[in-house]
Amino acid sequence: MNQDIVITLLQKMFILTLQMSVPILLVGVVIGLIVSVFQTVTQIQESTLTFVPKIVGCVILLIFLLPWMMSVFITTTNEFMDMIPQLIGGF
Repeated sequence: MNQDIVITLLQKMFILTLQMSVPILLVGVVIGLIVSVFQTVTQIQESTLTFVPKIVGCVILLIFLLPWMMSVFITTTNEFMDMIPQLIGGF
């Protein structure tokens, strides 16, 4: 197996992981910041107040982004499957 092929596969896997996780993580961070500012202004120190809005926001985002995420994942999987002959040809 050629090192260039392995490096290319790893790069594509890392990029796919980032593409799938960054939108959800950003929504969680933004909602967390908004809730933290709200808690600071109102001096409400309820620990569950931070988790519920994050969970709801991430679930709503997942519902909207799931078709896009599936198409990107399927496209990348097809690209990996097309690379199998190159991997086997190296042996």
